[in-house]
Amino acid sequence: MLKVGLTGGIGCGKSTAVDAFRVLGVPIVDADKISKKTVKKGSEALEEIAHVLGEDLLLDNGELNRSLLKQIIFSDSGALEKLEAILHPRIKAEINKQILSIKDQAYVIVDIPLLVEKNYQKMFDQIIVVDCSPEQQILRVSRRDDLIESDITKIMKNQASQEQRNMFATVILDNTRSKEFLISQIKRLHTELVALS
Repeated sequence: MLKVGLTGGIGCGKSTAVDAFRVLGVPIVDADKISKKTVKKGSEALEEIAHVLGEDLLLDNGELNRSLLKQIIFSDSGALEKLEAILHPRIKAEINKQILSIKDQAYVIVDIPLLVEKNYQKMFDQIIVVDCSPEQQILRVSRRDDLIESDITKIMKNQASQEQRNMFATVILDNTRSKEFLISQIKRLHTELVALS
């Protein structure tokens, strides 16, 4: 079974692509869901985060204070490194566990927004990047999330650049046109991946 990582910058259409693969019956492993589950109330990772970065990161109900955590890691790069050292080995292990649980499939898609930024490349046989222009990213995110341009560009600056992502891609899906155009590429790619496996 081929292990296929799928990524893309904010507003590039990664979720649309994932949905299209899901419709084709491809199993999806969702790294964001795994990440959230990793820091759920009472988890080993959450206890370690509180121990390393401060008990005030726990809300009264025992859950993670996400807004405080964001403030801390934005103002202190050392805190971000500590957080990642706690989270990423656990996230990688859970991704692998979920991949191993999938049987009798040609390939699996791992939906992983920060694939390039967090060096997950070695985990995959193929890497798909959903791509569009930075101007389209800004326009789509401003419509979708009601954010102002300066906030969107700030998010984009914290992500890998278009060039960095595309450098690691085995396949680039062009999402500069219509949703139908993106889906037609995915259907063609699906046939190729099934043949490859």
